[in-house]
Amino acid sequence: MTARRGNILGFLACAGLLAYAYYAQFVMHLEPCPLCIFQRVGVFVLGVMFLIAALHDPAVVGRRIYAALIAVAALATIGIALRHLYIQHLPPGSVPACGANLDFMLKVFSLSEVLVKVLTGSGECAKVSWEFLGLAMPGWVLISAAVLGAWGLWSNLRRQPPVLRF
Repeated sequence: MTARRGNILGFLACAGLLAYAYYAQFVMHLEPCPLCIFQRVGVFVLGVMFLIAALHDPAVVGRRIYAALIAVAALATIGIALRHLYIQHLPPGSVPACGANLDFMLKVFSLSEVLVKVLTGSGECAKVSWEFLGLAMPGWVLISAAVLGAWGLWSNLRRQPPVLRF
């Protein structure tokens, strides 16, 4: 398997994750909270990194740079998912009250203020409305981002097989 194929598979996995997120939103009618939206952004950035790496198909130094960018995107997504899981596991009395929705906050506050408010969490982020095998969606995002980050590192940092050209 070449780095290009590995990056294409990583991109397709990210596209699949986002497709399911939109399926859950528009077909299953599960409205995403602000932290869910930020996790989607993280998966999107991860997918874009995989796609650019696949299209570029660089030599060794370029693959190392893409591996680092993929790792950073994966770690950021993991961090947001961890924060979401933490908020979901708070005792009911200690969960912050629901705040304004993300659209309103983006119109009223600066991006840095919105990030602080969202990562602080709100009541809507504590609600678990979907589970699979005992894990809520942020748990699956965490696992997916960790696997995709490891996949991106493996695909781009390992020794590439020689290319036979005729």
